[in-house]
Amino acid sequence: MVVLCVDLKSFYASVECILRGLDPYKTNLVVADKERGPGSIVLAVSPHLRSYGVSSRCRIYDLPKDLEIIYAKPRMKKYIEYSSKIYRIYLKYVDKEDIHVYSIDEAFIDLATYLKYYNKPPLEIAAAIVADIFYETGITASCGVGNNMFLAKVALDILAKHQPNHLAYLDQELFKKHIWDIMPLREIWGIGSGIEKRLNRMGVYTLRDLA
Repeated sequence: MVVLCVDLKSFYASVECILRGLDPYKTNLVVADKERGPGSIVLAVSPHLRSYGVSSRCRIYDLPKDLEIIYAKPRMKKYIEYSSKIYRIYLKYVDKEDIHVYSIDEAFIDLATYLKYYNKPPLEIAAAIVADIFYETGITASCGVGNNMFLAKVALDILAKHQPNHLAYLDQELFKKHIWDIMPLREIWGIGSGIEKRLNRMGVYTLRDLA
């Protein structure tokens, strides 16, 4: 089994930047309704603003006061349009039966039956899809590749999002090498803060401890 997990970088904020003709990696933009007041939730921040340590799901009053920030009112219809356009890009590479839409900005793709057809390594196919998304929409995507959905998702979350080419691969051995000692445990897909606390009380702080 070979699975891709594709994530669209700071999706809402990236769409808003593109619609304004701006580079998401050079623009301080947040998706939030400023008219609702300083307590309004920030739905997304541009990659450039994220580099200052600003995270999505904060409140407007949490944003840095010393930066000039563009506020974009949420436009879900536009985000759905872009998501649909990117889904059509996936369909250029695989059948719809092999695509699992996880959220508006994330999808799993089962590549297993296509490797012989493309005659390319999985990472090369992933790179082609990521490049196609950027060419067609201007949106940067990251992609994790793994032997199952869990490994693909963890490769995406822990490794790919921090790589210059936005790609990463994990199999069982690489998982042991790169992921077993990741802390805190809640960084791992499927482990929330509640489960993390319960595991910590049992003396389990890493996946190596759990194994």
